[in-house]
Amino acid sequence: MIKADFYQSDGIYREFTISGHADYAESGKDVVCAAVSSAVQLTVNLLDALGCSPEAAAEDNLIRCRTDGGGSSSAVIMTLMSHLKAILLEFPQTIKITIRRCKYV
Repeated sequence: MIKADFYQSDGIYREFTISGHADYAESGKDVVCAAVSSAVQLTVNLLDALGCSPEAAAEDNLIRCRTDGGGSSSAVIMTLMSHLKAILLEFPQTIKITIRRCKYV
């Protein structure tokens, strides 16, 4: 299962972490993993293009992205969360979405 953690404070989304595998299909043919990976890459690139200065780090099966919460960053992160919810509706039990309190402000 893909684990998607979204961090917010005072209603402003500032950070997200995505980890794991959907296990919907075998490696290389998993459309859920592909969709989530593409959405995350697009989100980080969009945050950068909008001048939100994302701090992104990727490891094996993990990506973490943090912003200062300014500009459009919260709306962009919320859009990623909405997109993952749409994927989850189509492919149940492949993604766990959690909203958490921001670790920093």
